[in-house]
Amino acid sequence: MAPARYRSFLVGAPRTLLWRIFLVVTVLMLASVAVWSAIFSHFDQASRAAQTAQAVVSIINLTRTALLNADPSLRKDLLLDLATQEGIRIYPAEADDRTTPLEDSILVRKLTADVRHQLGPDTRFAASWEGLTGFWVSFHIQADDPEDAGEFWLMLPSERIMRPHALEWMWWGTAALSLAMLGAYMIVSRLNRPLKALASAARTVGRGEVPPRLSESGPAELADLAHAFNQMSNDLQELDADRALILAGVSHDLRTPLARLRLGVEMCGADPGEVDAMVSDIEDMDRIIGQFLAFSKLDGDEPLEAMDLAELANDLAGLYARRGVPITVLATTAAQAQVRPQALRRAVTNLIENALHYAGHPPELAVGMLDGRPMIEVLDRGPGIPAEQTEKVKRPFTRLESARSNTKGSGLGLAIVDRIVRGQHGEFRLLPREGGGLRASILLRGHTKSLS
Repeated sequence: MAPARYRSFLVGAPRTLLWRIFLVVTVLMLASVAVWSAIFSHFDQASRAAQTAQAVVSIINLTRTALLNADPSLRKDLLLDLATQEGIRIYPAEADDRTTPLEDSILVRKLTADVRHQLGPDTRFAASWEGLTGFWVSFHIQADDPEDAGEFWLMLPSERIMRPHALEWMWWGTAALSLAMLGAYMIVSRLNRPLKALASAARTVGRGEVPPRLSESGPAELADLAHAFNQMSNDLQELDADRALILAGVSHDLRTPLARLRLGVEMCGADPGEVDAMVSDIEDMDRIIGQFLAFSKLDGDEPLEAMDLAELANDLAGLYARRGVPITVLATTAAQAQVRPQALRRAVTNLIENALHYAGHPPELAVGMLDGRPMIEVLDRGPGIPAEQTEKVKRPFTRLESARSNTKGSGLGLAIVDRIVRGQHGEFRLLPREGGGLRASILLRGHTKSLS
């Protein structure tokens, strides 16, 4: 198991492929720039030190020669010209001169070693002399006249020696690195876009809808992946069409003999109780066949329309009232949704029938808004469904081992509702009802325009 600090780092790391690749590329580029800077600095320092040392020695030699050969009366003018035109200052060296040492760096150590090698081991260096900053180096003049001989300090401007261009190099390096990172981001984002499209299409398939065809352009690997997904989507559509056709044929072939069987049972003259039991079994078989057929159908052919959920609830309540099943519609608020009307009607009807079957008495209907989304609910006072089982019962052919279970039925009722609702960009929830029972809630996509 990884140490805690590594686990905490992984938890905080970005999870998207785009940012993970971008971070890896950025870290590699930063490391590459750092390594190349170190290599360049290592090999550049030796040549820079040698070139700078040679320039310093040449200036000192030329200055020494000029002072020795100049007329004594003109030496003051010569020193003034060197100071004003070249920035070179020359002062006699004393034992009690106040100086500060140069910075301790690899370049400075190589530079001073090369200058001492050419001018002599007693050559001194300083970063300031008597408070004047610059690059100070001492040299000796050997002359017959004692006034001309001795040790002198020569000052050169620091920028002529150290060439302090680090800030400029930093800005140029930052600009180059930014351009490289921008290019890396563009490359990775071009890779990420088709992956996002693929993920969106996969979620569409998961909702039971037909996804748009993916573009098969781009890199060969992504093009192959998109082609394989498009082929899979086409195969699934053909499979669903074949399944619907087969089930429709089976439904027709089975319902015809079932109708003859029911007619024969009713006319056989047997005991009325036995006839009712056999007719009930035949009706259960016909209902199961209808559920299989309903589950196989896709609702994509029905267009989305604006619908008032309160009207749907009142319409269904009136329909069941005519059958002798009183369903109460609770106080409602305006709830307009974008739905497939017939499919939604079938889903709510399935929930009502499920409540009648398991709760044993008519449910209640409620219409309203939840978190800005229109909602219609079927409320019963039956045994309910355990919270940990609510997702399981939405799967096809699933029945619980509880009081709501029954050996009759196909286990497709709630699966049909879930498929219909997901096909309309909605959400199907099964929640416990206060005081006992079940809240079967359908949350749908809102409709912004008013209904006419």
